Amino acid sequence: MNTLGNVDKKRMNLIRVAKFILHQGMTSKPEIAATLGLSMPTVLQNVKELLERGIIVEDGEYESTGGRKAKALCVNAGLKYAVGIDITSNHISYVMIDLTGKLVDKVRIREKFENSLEYNETVHRHFSEFLEKSGVARDKILGVGISFPGIIDKQYETLIISHILKVQNLSLRNLSSLFEYEVCYENDANSAAMAEMYRLEKNAVYLSLSNSVGGSFYIHNGIYEGDDYRSSEFGHMVIVPGGRKCYCGKSGCVDAYCSALVLAEKTGGNLEQFFEKLDAGEEELRKVWEEYLEYLAITVTNLRMAYDCDIILGGYVGGFMGKYMADLSKKVVKYNGFENDTTYLKTCSYKKEVSAVGIAMSFIEKYFESLE
Repeated sequence: MNTLGNVDKKRMNLIRVAKFILHQGMTSKPEIAATLGLSMPTVLQNVKELLERGIIVEDGEYESTGGRKAKALCVNAGLKYAVGIDITSNHISYVMIDLTGKLVDKVRIREKFENSLEYNETVHRHFSEFLEKSGVARDKILGVGISFPGIIDKQYETLIISHILKVQNLSLRNLSSLFEYEVCYENDANSAAMAEMYRLEKNAVYLSLSNSVGGSFYIHNGIYEGDDYRSSEFGHMVIVPGGRKCYCGKSGCVDAYCSALVLAEKTGGNLEQFFEKLDAGEEELRKVWEEYLEYLAITVTNLRMAYDCDIILGGYVGGFMGKYMADLSKKVVKYNGFENDTTYLKTCSYKKEVSAVGIAMSFIEKYFESLE
């Protein structure tokens, strides 16, 4: 039992050191020892093993506050890669990330979703073309992650329901069988949250403001999924009783007031054009935007009251929010009588392909967790 215990402890230390280097981006042996509370001999042993296996590399010198500069350590980015695919009603996005989680290639293809074997074959064909174009050796691919808008049972590879794609109880196993790699699935909002919160060391709520409103609650370094994979359906919180009809059948849902479609429909379905005309001073769109921010402020305040943590605004609208955060903050303060500090409100880091990036990152975490 003691031998087994020692083996487990050594393995856990190896994983801790490797993941610390991964999440830091660049670090040094003294910093690893000090932060993780490990002895220097333990750190030296694990770093030596990771270097010999090519998982990490030395890259110049690490800045220190004094004394001799230490060797800088970072993950060997080109050792392995992962692919993420995001499927929407009208597009398929493909991304490739390296072992550090950095986006190295992407492509977005217009392809209308269909519940058919032919559509599955189209998804795989574009994947093969994407992989060929990237030039990355096939044996370096850790796996393929695929995100969908909807509720997913990952264990049984089933898309339980997707209002956006207009399907329910759709088995994804036919799609999985086409790939020569391990395939995993995730909801698009959860995937986006994984990308945004990859190196986050604190709890946070991710609010996705796309053609539908969704989100995730990131707690203790993971996504809280709920008992039936239905957590964080923020788009279906009622904020206006008896208000606008939502696609879910209820009235007054957040989705009916804060989805990207609310804005895009004012400019022929073009969200980017909405913000271009808004910035140009078009009065009618300014009124639409003011109303949108009002409902978004109510939503944000409710989430803050429920979770008391950072709130990241993502999705299609989140990518445009940067210059409007001050306006939103003023409205939020109006509804929140407990605090006037809105620094907990953050804008997203990724503007596009975020869901594909996030689901691909799950393979990076899995790779490091499985080190022996």
